[in-house]
Parts: sequence; structure tokens; C-alpha cells
Amino acid sequence: MLRRLSIRDFVLVDRLELEFEGGFGVLTGETGAGKSILIDALSFALGGRVDASLIRAGCGRAEVSAEFDLPMNVPQAAEWLRQRDLDASDGLLLRRVIDANGRSRAYLNGSPVTVQQLKEVTEPLVDIHGQHAHQSLLREEAQLQILDSRAGLEALSDEVSFAWRAWRDAGEKLENARKHAALRAEEREQLEWRLRELEALGISREDWSDLGVEHKRLAHAAGLLEGAQLSLSLLSEEDSACEKRIDSALRRLDELVHFDSSLVEIADLLRTVRTELSESVSMLRRYADRIDLDPRRLEEVERRIEAILTCARKFRTTPENLPTLLEQSREKLALLHEEGDIAALETREKAERVRYEALSEDLSAKRAEAAKSFGLEVSELMQRLALGGGRFEAALLPLENGGVHGLEKIEFRIAGLSGDASRPLSKVASGGELSRISLAIQVIASQAARVPTLIFDEVDVGIGGGVAEIVGRLLRSLGEGRQILCVTHLPQVAARASWQWQVAKTGEGDAVRSRVELLDKEARIEEIARMLGGIEITPITRKHAKEMLEQS
Repeated sequence: MLRRLSIRDFVLVDRLELEFEGGFGVLTGETGAGKSILIDALSFALGGRVDASLIRAGCGRAEVSAEFDLPMNVPQAAEWLRQRDLDASDGLLLRRVIDANGRSRAYLNGSPVTVQQLKEVTEPLVDIHGQHAHQSLLREEAQLQILDSRAGLEALSDEVSFAWRAWRDAGEKLENARKHAALRAEEREQLEWRLRELEALGISREDWSDLGVEHKRLAHAAGLLEGAQLSLSLLSEEDSACEKRIDSALRRLDELVHFDSSLVEIADLLRTVRTELSESVSMLRRYADRIDLDPRRLEEVERRIEAILTCARKFRTTPENLPTLLEQSREKLALLHEEGDIAALETREKAERVRYEALSEDLSAKRAEAAKSFGLEVSELMQRLALGGGRFEAALLPLENGGVHGLEKIEFRIAGLSGDASRPLSKVASGGELSRISLAIQVIASQAARVPTLIFDEVDVGIGGGVAEIVGRLLRSLGEGRQILCVTHLPQVAARASWQWQVAKTGEGDAVRSRVELLDKEARIEEIARMLGGIEITPITRKHAKEMLEQS
């Protein structure tokens, strides 16, 4: 449930810290005081719309934070956090900031997240019913979502949607294969020719660089051998070779060390040089023995290089890229075979269709059962909301070839209000009737929902008297198992709340601000009396307000 809401420089609110309780609570106040701004601020924190106009005049940015408990009966949010290594031991803290350029940033338990992630984690925690909810109820998609949610069919509905898209995708690939069979055959023939050429060449990723090294060595073999032999002569084989000169120097120094011991270190260093020189001579001899003066091998290497260059020019690429082109050609050819295998595509299309139909038929059967019970429950509540004789029906209308949401579309219908004929909800003329029907649908749908916090923003517009009292009782009943917040102008609804906040607008110079106050018993009597009597509050009005609170 929602525990705390912190607002900074949001529309008319400068600084506001609100701590929420469980059960049924109301926000009341004069029209325009800013009651719905609090709902807008919460919606913003949950990932709602972004607009620089949300920032209070004269401020550089707005910020809203919302803190939630994570109830045991809604494990989705905790699991979502666990999968992303976000600590949820102390609940859920959302924070969202928007600057003057309209850019927003979002944080979840201190870690940056996207707006979509905010929506994902909070979707099972809060459900907001706006004062214009009846407008969305006129849309088929919203109606179907309500029915599926009421019946717990969201997962099955998602499976059907996935199966529909898989079937459509398989059908499109089959149609494309049939339509472009000739073009694919031509492209396949060209790829097969290219593949034969590249496979005949047999070049690997290392070949080109290895050939370059070998060609350079073979082309300069004579010079390499001559250089090695000259070096051997200078270092070891001539009478004046380095090895012999160093040996002579060492013999003389060994004679002299008897007269001056400081020459020992010099002689030792020279012996080290002699040892390394001897190793170098040995390596040079082995190198000279390995040098291959093989003109035929040089010709072979040059022919191989020319073949690779010719192939690269033919396919307009570089020699280094030929192995990659070979792999790409194989992959493309395999894909063309797959995309052009009409028999396999027909088999897949049929399998996806069968799967879609099986899932959709299961969903249709469950929807039909749910629609019947849903219609009876909403109809019963309509009688209590002064819509006597009215009957609600969630009509399921078959679709000839099915659709992304299943084998039927839905239409909320009403009968018995303006004649006996059943008419679509969108044809109900009276705004007051539509508002009450909408409220009945939302209440029945919410009873089955597992969402721990429900918010109703002036959904009781257009009703009054005894009907308003019934609405208050309904919301109070909903609040027994979850947190209910309601923005209302009706004293009958406010009197049924377990707690009440008053929202008022204050002016300081040119600045206008909204403030919120938690009302005690006496303050609640005054506020409900105001809601009953308007500007002038009489003792009789206060007495009436007190009686309403006591009766609740």
C-alpha cells in the first residue's frame, strides 16, 4: 500500500509531505483547490506523462517521491526487484524529477531506472480510476481488459496474442515464399555459384597473411643467405673474426690479473660477451641451413596470391574478407533454403494456426462464463445505484477469422433504461447514467482485483442523495481489504471514510499554493457541513454533518 507521498514544486504545490493510512480515506475541498493535483503527482511518480507545465511557476524543476509497502499477496513487484538486484527489504521508493526542458529522470530504491520500468514494477500495486474513466470504458480494448482482469485471464489472453502473432508471421512467410519463389531461386543460384568459387579457392583466415610472409622470405632468399654467410664469416670463420679477437684478448687479460685483480671483473664481462657471441653464431648457422632457394615454391606462392586477388576482385572485396564472405554466403544460402521451403512453411503455418485456435477456444469458453457472472453482478449493483430496471451485459461477438485478442470482440451493453432494447454502452444518452454505470463496473472489477491500492478521482460526479450514500458504503466496503483513496465532493461519501484530508488553496502575494490538512473529528464535522451547506454553515448543518459521521 501507499505509505508516503512527497511533492516538491509540482503545479500549485511547493512542499508537501503526506503519510497515508490503510482503509478508506477521502480528499475533499473546494473546486480548484488542487485535490486532483495530488493524484496527478502520484501518476507522475508511477511513470505518467511528462510536461514542463507540471513545474510550479518560477521553479527550475519538480520532484515527486512515493513510498510503498510490498504486500505478500502481490509477489510480482518483489520478484521484479529481486531479478534486477534491487533491495526491497524496506519496501519500494519511487522518485521522479522533471526539469524546465521537459526531461525527466526516474529512480527506484535509489537506482536509476527507465519510465517503462517504473510502470512495470508499480502496475500490480496501484490502480487509478479517473473522473473520466467512463470515456475509456467506451473503448472495446478497455472493456476486454476489464473482463479478462476480472476473470484472471490476463496470462491466457497474452498467450493468445502471442500465438496470433506467431500464426500471422508464419502465414506472411509462407505467402512471401510463394510470391517470390522465382526471385529466390535466381538468388539461390547466384549464391551457389559464389559458394563453389570460394570453396574451391579454400582460403582460411590465416592464409593471406601467411602467404605474404612466405612470399617475402622466398623472394629474398638469396639475399638472406648471402647476408647470413657474410655475418658468419665476420663473426667466426675469418682469421680476424670477432670470436678469435675476443679469445686473444681474454688470454692476455688472464695473464695480467696476477698483477692487478681489478681486471677480473672486466675479463668476466668479456667471457659473457664471448658466450653470447658463440650462441649467435650457432643460431646463424642453423638459419643459413634452413634457407630454401626454391624457385618452384616461389612460383606456387605467387600463383596462389594471384588466384586470391582475382577472386577478391571478382566479388568486389578484399583478400582478407574472403573467408567472411564464404561464411556469409553459406548462412544466406541456408536462410534462402529455409525461407523457400514451402512444404516446411505450410507445416509451420498449420501448427501455429492450430495452437492459436486451441488457446482461443479455451479463452472464449472462460470469457463466456466470466461475462455471464460479470453482467449479473454489475446489473445487481446498478439497481442499488438508482438504475432500476437496468441490465448490464458483456456481449461477446464472434470474429470470423479471429484476432489478436481471440475469437471474439466485446461490447458492453445496457438494457431497460430507455426502453427494453439492449444498446451499446456508448449509446447511453444520460451523462449521469453513464457515470453511475461506470462506477458500478469499476467497483465490481476492483473487487476481484488483487491491487492493494485503489484510487478514485471524482468518479462519483453526477450522483447525489441516497445513491451517493450507497457509493460511500461501497467504497467503505472495498476499504476493508485494501487501501482506498477517493477524491470527492459528496458529503455522503466523505462521511463513510475512515480518515479525511482537506485540500485548500492559499495565496501569498502573487503565489498560489495548495495545502493539505488531516482532519480530526471536529474538523471533519466542519468540512462535511461545508460540503452540505456551502458558504454559510448553520448549527443545523453541523448537526446533520455530525449525525452522518456517527452513522457511518
